[in-house]
Amino acid sequence: MSPPATPKLVGARVPRLEDPRLLTGQGSYVDDHRPAGLLHAAFLRTPHAHARIVRIDVRAALALPGVAAVLTGEDIARDSKPVRAGSRMPAYKVTSFPALAQGKVRYSGEAVAMVAAESRYVAEDAAERVVVEYEPLPAVADMEAALAPGSPVLHEEAGDNLLLAREFARGDVDAALAGAHLVVRERFRFHRHTAVCMENRGALAEYASGTGALTLRSSAQCPGLVRDILADLLDMPEHLIRVVATDVGGGFGAKASLYPEEIAVCVMARRLGRPVKWIGDRREDLLATSHAWDEIIEAELGVAADGAIVGLRAEVKVDVGAYSIYPWTAAIEPVQTISFLPGPYRVGHYRGRTRGVTTCKAPIGPYRGVGRPPAVFAVEGLLDRAARRLGMDPTEIRLRNFIRAEEFPYKSPSGIVWDTSSFTETMLRSREALGWEAARAEAARARAAGRWVGVGVASYVELTGIGSAITVSPGMPVPTGTEAATIRMDPSGTVTAVFGIASHGQGLETTLAQVVADELGVPLETVRVLHGDTALSPYGTGTYASRSAVLAGGAGILASRDVREKMLKIAAHLLEADPADLVAQDGRVAVRGLGDRYVSVRDVARTAYSGVRRLPRGMEPGLEATRFYDPYYGTASSATHMAVVEVDRETFGVRILRYLVTEDCGRIINPLIVDGQVHGGVAQGVGAALLEEMVYDGEGQLLTGTLMDYLVPTASEVPVMEVHHVETPSPTALGGFRGMGEGGTIGAPAVLANAVADALSDLGIEINELPITPERLFRLLYRRREDG
Repeated sequence: MSPPATPKLVGARVPRLEDPRLLTGQGSYVDDHRPAGLLHAAFLRTPHAHARIVRIDVRAALALPGVAAVLTGEDIARDSKPVRAGSRMPAYKVTSFPALAQGKVRYSGEAVAMVAAESRYVAEDAAERVVVEYEPLPAVADMEAALAPGSPVLHEEAGDNLLLAREFARGDVDAALAGAHLVVRERFRFHRHTAVCMENRGALAEYASGTGALTLRSSAQCPGLVRDILADLLDMPEHLIRVVATDVGGGFGAKASLYPEEIAVCVMARRLGRPVKWIGDRREDLLATSHAWDEIIEAELGVAADGAIVGLRAEVKVDVGAYSIYPWTAAIEPVQTISFLPGPYRVGHYRGRTRGVTTCKAPIGPYRGVGRPPAVFAVEGLLDRAARRLGMDPTEIRLRNFIRAEEFPYKSPSGIVWDTSSFTETMLRSREALGWEAARAEAARARAAGRWVGVGVASYVELTGIGSAITVSPGMPVPTGTEAATIRMDPSGTVTAVFGIASHGQGLETTLAQVVADELGVPLETVRVLHGDTALSPYGTGTYASRSAVLAGGAGILASRDVREKMLKIAAHLLEADPADLVAQDGRVAVRGLGDRYVSVRDVARTAYSGVRRLPRGMEPGLEATRFYDPYYGTASSATHMAVVEVDRETFGVRILRYLVTEDCGRIINPLIVDGQVHGGVAQGVGAALLEEMVYDGEGQLLTGTLMDYLVPTASEVPVMEVHHVETPSPTALGGFRGMGEGGTIGAPAVLANAVADALSDLGIEINELPITPERLFRLLYRRREDG
């Protein structure tokens, strides 16, 4: 087959194709749909962190005019199985997560009853009339206390509050640390976090009793995964369930899981034969959307006199909340942390142990970076501590320990295979772009003059575009390693590209159209990308784990090449030429070197649908292909972040003076979109480093239940960013693409922590707890003054 023409769109800064409709209010979000006969749902959520349900009385709620039905946990259980997020991982305990609480409640904000009514106002009023009698139980609010003998047990079927344990090991780390020239130790604390998507979660279920078909519109990242589990829970044929997520206002991983409300609206719609819609408010979002991180990492790093790493040992505890979330399980955060602790470094001796502990808090689920922000915070912090003790430059100790080019593919101590990446190159490019030596010298002069100014560096590597060699979450029985694309050219020569992924802000309608258009040799404006609808797409799971450019892009390449091969054969038939001599470009197929001998793509497409008389012998009509793609291991993305900060001596606030990122996401499809992803990721990383924290009191009550208490970055806190690129095409992924949607959030907390520690280095203060709030800095300084 003739190779594609030189790419003209992949690599171009193409403005996002989806923006005109989104910016003019023509998006298609869950709340935009108002089918006839619509009922509105509201949930009664428990105020108790831990309590037995003695009785539920719904009579007063049902008596309110406009109320259609009220459901409790027992009602749901008659129509739906409980969710049980299973895992093949040893030392993992499977527990049930009911759509509405049954028997007892396990965190404040858990849904106890659901009302469907003619309006949301009536539904909310009716929910307040539901009477629930509770028998309060002692709250399990602290993960360390939850492990103590005699602690109240949240899930009786588990026997205790330890839901999982896992270990990765290579070499003899104990001996390596015992013989190290220097060992640095620290207890790192990365507090609880949540996504705060622009669009709160929502779900709209419609049931057609005549056909038995169920349609769920949801603000979901993974419509395919939701469809699959609903078929099992509701005992319905999969082909009768359609899940639609056309436009989603941000997800960041928090919308990648199955939620109780999605099950409940489906059950209610099937019972009543009417559409039922629930749109969560911001307080519900903060209470019940999955949280992230909440980790304690006790780690030790041993180095030789020249700074070479000789061993790394870590004990990790993660507060996984009240339930194991489907399909990722409670293991996703704890195990990912110890998987990625060695980072982009050569670590010959390693042991990472992790435990996931259940408490009376909202469940932990995936969030941008998943385990890597805490892991990078810890290992990068240890490297800075070692560099200070050895009198080394922080960048030099990293350069000394990076995995070298000749060592790829490199198998990490946790078993992850890094195909290749430019660790050294991103560091060197960052040093040059920042003017590292000058920035360090200027910060030192500022400190000598009495200002608290510091410079920080952090590097990381992440696994993206994960194929079938490993599951996205360890031991998860749900396959996530493939994605599919259908490419269809109609008789007019325009192209419809259908994918199983679901975009929630990444610009996938643009980037995937660029890939397809280049492969087919057609103008970008003739390609339309459809996604987020299980009734339209070939089998796929959705968008998560920085996979869509790699997996959907790879599937799009394969399907487009099949279509292009057929196009060239038809064009060769029309031009009386050899297909190998033809090239498709700019909407026409021409004989290479003979620009006047060509046929338009439109004429080729029209011929493809004109019947066998006009086609080459033995060719069937049509111009369409569906292909699946599995990159198997996945591919490595990496970056180096640098930051210059100043700590205000009076308010203890942290101001970011300069922020720089040099990243390697392989072959870049659209630099404009890549830069936007970096900017957004860093903004969320800034929030994690300086502002955002979900705080519960000792009784399991959420204290940060509004955006006045849970602080997200505003425009004034987000710095101007310098973004640089090193393009190392992946040798294992089609197109050379790598994922890059999570990197900004992975690197930012660590680099800001290191920069603040540098600013306060003359005071001997290290940063081991995030976020770095003014109160925490004040207490650190006050304690230092007391001690010294």
